Amino acid sequence: MCLGIPGRIIRIDDAGRKLATVDVSGVRRQINIACIVDTEHPVESCVGDWVLVHVGFAMSRIDEHEAAETLKILTELGEAQAEIEAMRASAVH
Repeated sequence: MCLGIPGRIIRIDDAGRKLATVDVSGVRRQINIACIVDTEHPVESCVGDWVLVHVGFAMSRIDEHEAAETLKILTELGEAQAEIEAMRASAVH
């Protein structure tokens, strides 16, 4: 099953290409943030944002509470670990 998993954007790697590094439960990975930026929320303002990450893209912004609740539910369902391990396999080192 492919899921969107919560992570927090920790830095912008390439503003022009809309690439950022996200931290998902201690695993860092470069993602594309094109889906969450617009004129009201430019690339530079994304650091610190909580997002749902799916196949290398930040699909939407979420708040910290929603991120924590989603991780809790995914962990209870046993899904979070598989997604985190998949991210770890392609993590930024």
